[in-house]
Amino acid sequence: MRKPYPTDLSDAEWNYIEPHLPAPKGHGRPRIHDLREILNAVFYVLRSGCQWRLLPHDFPRWPTVYHYFRKWRIDGTWERINRAIRERLRVRLKRDPQPSAGVVDSQSVKSTAVGGEDRGYDGGKKIKGRKRHILVDTEGFVLKAKVHSAKVMDYEGIKTLLRGADQAFPRLCHLWLDAGYRGEDKGKDWVQKTLGWSVDLVERPRKAAPKEVLMAWAREWAKEGLRIDWEKFMPPQGFQVLPRRWIVERTFSWIDHNRRMSKDYEKLCASGEALVYAAMSRLMLRRLTRG
Repeated sequence: MRKPYPTDLSDAEWNYIEPHLPAPKGHGRPRIHDLREILNAVFYVLRSGCQWRLLPHDFPRWPTVYHYFRKWRIDGTWERINRAIRERLRVRLKRDPQPSAGVVDSQSVKSTAVGGEDRGYDGGKKIKGRKRHILVDTEGFVLKAKVHSAKVMDYEGIKTLLRGADQAFPRLCHLWLDAGYRGEDKGKDWVQKTLGWSVDLVERPRKAAPKEVLMAWAREWAKEGLRIDWEKFMPPQGFQVLPRRWIVERTFSWIDHNRRMSKDYEKLCASGEALVYAAMSRLMLRRLTRG
């Protein structure tokens, strides 16, 4: 027995997640480690941000924990757990298990000196690393995640993210996207033509004209005896809550609460995707047991 960590699964959380773990094959050497302890160790790494080799000694050995993490990444267990918990939670919220609408966005994150595949430079965000591209439902729960190089433009990355999404989510028929997905045969246009879904572009208010031009117009109208408040034609200052866009931004915030996700530390993009599913599964488990 060991002292519990704050990241450990409770009994109620374990009862929700246990049925979705791979069953023993029935042959070979008997399993000597409890899968609950393996999950506790993975969630400890995810939340604390420590390296696999720095796992506390009261967990199973780090090669064993990483073996299970890698194995479940390859066979899709992390994604299946995320899907099962998400559908259970949507039913709890009196929603259909399968969503009919979603939101897509990407997050550029810095990489480290670990090295690995698919790293690039995002000129818009001035970040060298990778992009986390996610599709979420209207509750903010992750439906699908894809990690790729930061140099890949959003309107190209969405094609990789949504490949096969029409079969995986048969009720999904509408998306909200930002202005980065504009373009012929790119982003919005590609989704409409390939998947047959409707798409709304949610954009920030545009300026009627540059500030200097508006002030010049106001001065000219003032000569004619008309007083015009040019500041009314300027978009609102500061942070703005855009319709539906805030949902996916909140999801990125949820994921970033885990220190392992503060940067991209992984050598493989697939490992980053698995950690996204693990982070969301942990969050949704807490919500299930809270109710």
